[in-house]
Amino acid sequence: MPQPNWTLVIHGGAGKLDREMLSADQDSGARAGLSRALDAGSAVLAGGGTALDAVEAAVRVLEDDPHFNSGRGAVFTHDGGIELDAAIMDGRTRAAGAVAAATATRSPVGLARAILDDGRHVFLASAGADAFSREHGLEQAEQDWFATDERRRQFAELQASGDMFDVDMKYGTVGAVACDTHGHVAAATSTGGVTGKRWGRIGDSPVIGAGTFADDRACAVSCTGSGEFFLRVGVGHEIAARVRLTGEPLQTATEAVLAEVRALGGTGGAIVVAPDGSMAWSFTTPGMYRGTASAKGARSVAIYASEQP
Repeated sequence: MPQPNWTLVIHGGAGKLDREMLSADQDSGARAGLSRALDAGSAVLAGGGTALDAVEAAVRVLEDDPHFNSGRGAVFTHDGGIELDAAIMDGRTRAAGAVAAATATRSPVGLARAILDDGRHVFLASAGADAFSREHGLEQAEQDWFATDERRRQFAELQASGDMFDVDMKYGTVGAVACDTHGHVAAATSTGGVTGKRWGRIGDSPVIGAGTFADDRACAVSCTGSGEFFLRVGVGHEIAARVRLTGEPLQTATEAVLAEVRALGGTGGAIVVAPDGSMAWSFTTPGMYRGTASAKGARSVAIYASEQP
């Protein structure tokens, strides 16, 4: 009997990530976090579970890891708070859940999943999202749980420099895409946004069709990068549309759409998986935290552009 063909791809953000930028501890810590996320998602898929459950499981691990900008370790807003965005989408039904500017749910992707499962709405924000979370009994956390000394240091540096917000994207958004043994795909993304964000700013991560998208007719996509540009291009849906309507290979479609983002002035990356288990990723920055695993036993974790899959 052929082995079930499941695939998992994860990311932990793209940006100015090179061997001079990261300390040895940051490098090893991030790789360990990516490996744990692969373990969590792979366990679901290897057991015959759904792609939707797998991407949620993988992203939950990354949200709890302070090496990444989501959940614990999220960046500070201009006012010194923490606002969390996330989305999840099921390619089988195109059901989706998304949340923006949540402040008290330990797992933002878990909140997005609860919105999906509830089914009445797709996108909740701010106080309403927090109220929904409490009403549905999701685990809550104080702002001090999300905050880390590293993020406080970055925020202090930003304030001292007088910049409006940080666009370095040294640590970023997390995400996962998966294909399960039934040939269904799903995507999930979670982020704290950019350091110093103001006025309730929301990036592409929680926006269905921009930073997160899944459709069994094409592929699942999770993005990371300059959110304002990914929003303008509608990166997730655009990649899927090229695959579905023109038959472009995943890699070709992904690179073409990211080239459009770059032409507008944005940078970042995307991970993609199709219902046949094939995968792709691309980024236009010096590095992207990333990892892959599959039923065939192939597994990789990488950070820098120079690292080959």
